[in-house]
Amino acid sequence: MSDYYVKHLKVALPLEAASAIVDHALKLGKEYGLLPLTVVVLDTGGHMLAMKREDGSGIMRADIATGKAWGALGMGISSRTIRNRLSDRPSFQGALAAASQGRFVPVPGGVLICDKEGMVIGAVGVSGDASDKDEFVAVEAVKTVKLTPYPAEPIETWQDARL
Repeated sequence: MSDYYVKHLKVALPLEAASAIVDHALKLGKEYGLLPLTVVVLDTGGHMLAMKREDGSGIMRADIATGKAWGALGMGISSRTIRNRLSDRPSFQGALAAASQGRFVPVPGGVLICDKEGMVIGAVGVSGDASDKDEFVAVEAVKTVKLTPYPAEPIETWQDARL
């Protein structure tokens, strides 16, 4: 019988934590009166662990949230940092979009998820409201599962952001 035993893979970001991040992000969105959100959590291989799209959230939001998280993982920096560093390099932004087969969305809302040692174990992407507000809920949601978001804090003016 032991010849048929399937070994389980060790994961750095368990489904339970990914689901809690998604649920808390949505809870924060409601608490702060944000527009309907879509939240996606990816592992370090870019595979989706959890995703929820609130009623009323547009059909492209899952792809946008995934692109924010995927871009952060692909570059090893938050999607806000990607936007800031590449704002004057549109050709390179276009090249990254092509290299990623369109899975690259360089606007705030893609946040890296780090373990206690500071190693990246996944990313969360949020889409639905202004990008700074999306980033706020992503950052705060990661903190609720005792993991470290990068960036560690949302931009101070996140509440002033407009679509």
